[in-house]
Amino acid sequence: MDFVSVHGGHSGQFCSHAENSLEEVILAYIDHGYAWVGITEHAPGLAPHLLYTDQQELGFTPETLRQRFARYMPECRHLQQKYADTITVFAAMETETYSGYAEHIDGLVAEFRPDYIVGSVHFVGDVNFDYSVEKYQEAVVKVGGIENLYCRYFDDQLAMIERLRPAVVGHFDLIRIFDPDYREHLSLPVVAERVERNLRRIKALDLIMDFNLRALAKGASEPYISRPILLRAKELGVAVVPGDDSHGVANIHENMERGIAILEELGFSTNWRRPRLIAYL
Repeated sequence: MDFVSVHGGHSGQFCSHAENSLEEVILAYIDHGYAWVGITEHAPGLAPHLLYTDQQELGFTPETLRQRFARYMPECRHLQQKYADTITVFAAMETETYSGYAEHIDGLVAEFRPDYIVGSVHFVGDVNFDYSVEKYQEAVVKVGGIENLYCRYFDDQLAMIERLRPAVVGHFDLIRIFDPDYREHLSLPVVAERVERNLRRIKALDLIMDFNLRALAKGASEPYISRPILLRAKELGVAVVPGDDSHGVANIHENMERGIAILEELGFSTNWRRPRLIAYL
């Protein structure tokens, strides 16, 4: 069994809520003996009100973020080659899901040509719900209640999957981040049917689900994907691969062995699937 991270490697060099240089991040993966890692830097935002909350607070603009991302990709390609004899590095991108995202992501993929994309949802109703309890509640109010929030999240996730066809679906049930009653809400029939629908579509498209361990680092009792959903993914034969979603050297490999033990216990293969790379003409 190899150590891998299908969704990892944010660095302080290119992400305002991370730490350390990208090279330091890659060297840390090497020190921990990783066979491969996807560096999945956030796609630059589309409009001022659609930036992550911390980016807005720091005074970033879509243009400054685009300029930073334009520095990220060549640096990642450089390090990919520099350490190719020691580790396989994928120069990837984590996408976003909000108003106008599809054409925006199309343009970024065409311009920067990432190896693959991680399809994530951090916004519902164009509110960055995972930033804080306050922003989460703002999203709840905007969409008309917690049940609607879950339904909208999984509907937006499916639309993103259909439109972008990402190699990796990021932190599948992130919508539970600030909800102490998430088990109850995930089991609501209108939510559970959406979870089942999305899992089946992920399987039909042969995508990878990110078993995202950052939840544990933030004090959650289980990773994203929560156990009932993980069990159903196993029954459907969905590929699940760990991702530490690291935001600096201190997070790299954090809870990885615990996460792998969970997957082993449930019978998932640890012959980890590599993400399907984008085929460019």
